[in-house]
Amino acid sequence: MMAAEEAAKGLGHTRPNPAVGAVLVKNDKVIGKGHHRKCGCDHAEVDAIKNARRRKNDTKGATIYVTLEPCSKPGRVGACTDAIIAAGISRVVYAVADPNPTNRGKAKRALAKHGIACEKFDPKSLAADECDKLIRGFRKHVTTGLPYVTVKIAMSLDGKICDDYGDARWISSAAARKFTGSLRERVDAIMVGAETVRKDNPSLLSHGQRNDDLVRVIISKSGNLPKQAQIFTDGEPNETLVFGDAKKALVELGKKGLTHVLCEGGLQLAVSLAQAGLVDEWMSVVSPVIIGKKRIAQAVRPFVPRDERILGPDILCHFSI
Repeated sequence: MMAAEEAAKGLGHTRPNPAVGAVLVKNDKVIGKGHHRKCGCDHAEVDAIKNARRRKNDTKGATIYVTLEPCSKPGRVGACTDAIIAAGISRVVYAVADPNPTNRGKAKRALAKHGIACEKFDPKSLAADECDKLIRGFRKHVTTGLPYVTVKIAMSLDGKICDDYGDARWISSAAARKFTGSLRERVDAIMVGAETVRKDNPSLLSHGQRNDDLVRVIISKSGNLPKQAQIFTDGEPNETLVFGDAKKALVELGKKGLTHVLCEGGLQLAVSLAQAGLVDEWMSVVSPVIIGKKRIAQAVRPFVPRDERILGPDILCHFSI
């Protein structure tokens, strides 16, 4: 779905708003498309309308396809229903109902007063499912005040996430690390434990496309962290926050409007989040490595699986709660 592709461009940048995409179609031709780029910027519908006008296309009588039900009340920017009415659009099709009770179901009534049809996709369709995933962070945040939490762990075949010397780096393949880097492009924050910072000295930045909106979060009960760690000294615009407790951290991040947190480092941190019932999604990267009592650099790779569709030689196990 083209609108979903547009929406995905905003992931990691729109907090506390959802990532939304829109496509304008007239006479079976795409005349405009857009997405919400950042809180305070145009919403997807307005962005698509402006895109159509820049391309010298007339929006009167067009159909607009949107990943999320249009908003009907002005906030930091004007209401999308007002922009749709002003543009002369005759039909609205959206994939997912707004989980925010202040907006849910109101777009149809507002548009109907002006003779504009407003329809919802079949909720069982693949397009609706894809669009629903785009707002999972927003949904949890708007209904609970907390961000959606994804925990990602890389482990060996013998169930280790580090060797007996405490080295946790490079268990997974380069392809898996690239995949992890891409995840950082689409979330609001990266969370790790203090030991990850002390031993691995990570940057916690996205590896491909930059995400200057990404917040780096460290959980440290003692607060005793190396002052020269990359996350404090690299000069990047990405904010670094330190909390003594993971649950408190999520509450505070929620208050700041963050909607999706990726927890990457530390088994103890992952366990504490799980025990508190705060994990929404697990991603386990299982690498064909047997560490035993050796160092990771000496670990045995006994085979390369035939299925290399996702992460090179590694296998991704993905579970949503």
